[in-house]
Amino acid sequence: MKEKACTQCSRLAPSEICAVCKAPTSPNWVGYVSILDPEKSEVAKKLNIATKGRYALRVR
Repeated sequence: MKEKACTQCSRLAPSEICAVCKAPTSPNWVGYVSILDPEKSEVAKKLNIATKGRYALRVR
């Protein structure tokens, strides 16, 4: 099954609804980043990500 990305928080998810923010997901996304430690990650700060996980870089 192809992963989908949340249209609101960009978290990658296998379902139609994001488990974190309950927004719908989209199969149209490009690139991803894995955040392991959001408090120390400069990338997480730039992308406004506060929880660890995998996130799409762009969701359409």
